[in-house]
Amino acid sequence: MEQTSSAPARAAMRAALAAFYFAAGTLHLRAPDAFLPIVPDVVPFPREVVLATGLCELLGAAALLPARTRWWAGVMLALYAVCVFPANLKHAFAGVHVEGLPDSWWYHAPRLAAQPLLVWATLFAAGVTDWPWRRRKA
Repeated sequence: MEQTSSAPARAAMRAALAAFYFAAGTLHLRAPDAFLPIVPDVVPFPREVVLATGLCELLGAAALLPARTRWWAGVMLALYAVCVFPANLKHAFAGVHVEGLPDSWWYHAPRLAAQPLLVWATLFAAGVTDWPWRRRKA
């Protein structure tokens, strides 16, 4: 068990990220066609990829909570967030309309800016890195 002053922050972030990824994964699996417009054109089998990303989000959310899988879940979810960034870019810059989401830069700019923060938060919550960017001591 982690015995540092950052333990409560990590635990809170893990819970929030697990809930976030669980909700996102559920959305991807329940309504994959809603995500198809933002999938970059170079991605083969876009519907299957959307379904696979939903499964990855659900598995990552579940694996982020137990101590024995937490580190790997954090690494994999951080890589996942990097891999889906091109879809966020397409959504923002190609003017793709997605039902239920705003089309303005008041939505897109914060979303794009938050992506690196999401990567860091996932790594921090999983104990892969310390505040702000040091690798955690073993």
